Amino acid sequence: MHTGLIIFLIFLFILAIIGTFFALRQEENKMKKYEEEGDTTENQLARSLEYESASLKSNVRIQIWIYTITITLALLAFFIYLYLK
Repeated sequence: MHTGLIIFLIFLFILAIIGTFFALRQEENKMKKYEEEGDTTENQLARSLEYESASLKSNVRIQIWIYTITITLALLAFFIYLYLK
């Protein structure tokens, strides 16, 4: 059972990393789109101000959910392991 717990936790860790890179990839795609459309300093300033307020609502929220689920499942697996031991 010890090996199974370790494999499960490694799997959760990999899923959390994939989720993090997915959120990062979304931001990179936005930046590429802005570069293709042509970028002015006024647009950059407006996006910067928007990002400061909007990132807490979108990016941080996604990261909180990813890591909350991961930590909850890891703790659940650990307690199940202790119970079955």
